[in-house]
Amino acid sequence: MDLFEYQARDLFEKHGVPVLQGIVATTPEEAKAAAEKIGGVTVVKAQVKVGGRGKAGGVKVAKTADEAYEYAQQILGMDIKGHTVHRVMIAQGADIAEEYYFSLLLDRANRSYLAMCSVEGGMDIETLAVERPDALAKVEVNPINGIDAKKAAEIVEAAGFAEDIREEVAAVLIKLGEVYKKEDATLVEVNPLVKTGDGKILALDGKVSLDDNAEFRHADHEALVDKSAENPLEAKAKENDLNYVKLDGQVGIIGNGAGLVMSTLDVVAYAGENHGNVKPANFLDIGGGASAEVMAAGLDIILNDEQVKSVFVNVFGGITSCDAVANGIVKALEILGDKATKPLVVRLDGNNVDEGRAILREAAHPLVHLAETMDSGADKAAELANA
Repeated sequence: MDLFEYQARDLFEKHGVPVLQGIVATTPEEAKAAAEKIGGVTVVKAQVKVGGRGKAGGVKVAKTADEAYEYAQQILGMDIKGHTVHRVMIAQGADIAEEYYFSLLLDRANRSYLAMCSVEGGMDIETLAVERPDALAKVEVNPINGIDAKKAAEIVEAAGFAEDIREEVAAVLIKLGEVYKKEDATLVEVNPLVKTGDGKILALDGKVSLDDNAEFRHADHEALVDKSAENPLEAKAKENDLNYVKLDGQVGIIGNGAGLVMSTLDVVAYAGENHGNVKPANFLDIGGGASAEVMAAGLDIILNDEQVKSVFVNVFGGITSCDAVANGIVKALEILGDKATKPLVVRLDGNNVDEGRAILREAAHPLVHLAETMDSGADKAAELANA
């Protein structure tokens, strides 16, 4: 889960990272009130989960509360790279002397963390990384130790910080490492990390991504979810503990096991080229236990997708046998009743496949079409979607 900047700021503050005051506003009136409360120069910052907002006009410096009102009026409702601005953060102004860059992220290839740091921060850090990669220090971080004093000193030295501020910068990096570890993040980025005119080191703009797999350890993370941006079908799937991702297609997909579902997406996309170029409508992995309730929940979600014209159920019976899956499909259709209105192509293989197919044939549900193979099932589902 990616956080908005104001949410990242709040997490930083929670863990002792030095930040400036910031207040969220959803109307120009709220923005003006926030600017009056903070006092002095403020910055009106669009809250969107995408980079480049400064260049897009989503960040404005306001010298007065009235200016904050005017800028908020301009920015709220703005489209930035396909993201509509629904809120702004009124941030306390800073006397910036120097800008730096820091990030800590998950390095999957090396099964470790990677810290990246530069004494040249700001909006064009991506350009810097490409054109002058030597200016961006990259330091491996052991996940067990994280960023301790020794590792922080190594990072600031590799980045080339001046001797007189290394100790203070290192202290902030240790705190950012705590945010990463204690909040189960996969990314903590600060751009810019700044030195103010009086020599203080502050995290001025933060970006944080949290690991959804660690939600069970963080009940408070639920409050960080942007409900307005959530796809309602994905939200419903989450409530039912289903692994579902909405795609832009017409053939609903249900499978057991992520690998099988991924290959099913490919086969359906290939078959769709011969039937009006229809495509998969979703990724849905029901896991190992295809009970009637699980199957009903999966079908209910897919059938509520207006784009779906047909459904392909592709199951390989292993620990869960095909007869159990077949009974689950039959009972799921009974549970759904009139809600089930779109054709289902079912391909079963593996443990007790003959029994499973026999159960579906005996049920003789008018919406169910049996397929012998994965290829023939994908082709039939694509054909029905295009009919």
